[in-house]
Amino acid sequence: MCETCGCGLPEAAKRRSGEHPREHVEEAVLYRGLLAANDAQARENREHLLARGVLGVNLMSGPGAGKTSLIEALARRTRGRLRLGVIEGDLATDRDARRIRALGLPVHQVVTGSTCHLDAAMVHDALHRLPLDALDILFVENVGNLVCPGVYDLGCQLDGVLLSVTEGDDKVAKYPVAFRRANFLCISKTDLLPHVSFDVSRPGQEARVLKGDLELFYCSSVTGEGTEALLAYLEAGRAKLS
Repeated sequence: MCETCGCGLPEAAKRRSGEHPREHVEEAVLYRGLLAANDAQARENREHLLARGVLGVNLMSGPGAGKTSLIEALARRTRGRLRLGVIEGDLATDRDARRIRALGLPVHQVVTGSTCHLDAAMVHDALHRLPLDALDILFVENVGNLVCPGVYDLGCQLDGVLLSVTEGDDKVAKYPVAFRRANFLCISKTDLLPHVSFDVSRPGQEARVLKGDLELFYCSSVTGEGTEALLAYLEAGRAKLS
């Protein structure tokens, strides 16, 4: 948990409650206020997207799970079919934004510095820097982290988590926060399955214990496996907005 965003304050307050109780009650109150303000901004973001018929998709994962590569693969497959835009979140550099821009997609980079996640205020600012009226789907690529991004509502209609086969099949149970928020789970880099030890059934089973209606996809950005099914799911989500 990071101190920058304050997401560890309730746990810290519990652990140290015998030291300075009043101080840690104030910390917990501050944290609840932070989340309340974020949720209010998220509701505004969601209304903003809905008014323009744009489906917002928050993509969460650990670092290197392949979020940018998946967006690139979806963009190549959907040319002329869906208009995509991207908000990129990273602690530093605009490398991912440059990759997306090279495909001709509108993109805005959010550099968070030391903050381990995007929040609704950051997304709100980015929304005003993109041509929303010319988009069908807006991907928000969150900072690589399986904990804090799952705490903060960004105002997207869908939240998804990527889990690459190179990360191991035990991550859902070990890092449940993001998976509880998710509407869908994408097992990524499936082209590497012959080279790793990964039980393909385990993450989905454990994720559905946390979220019974979670949708499950198996995707490779290299071979294109599963990307058409994921696109159909996203298209159906966008169709529900109208």
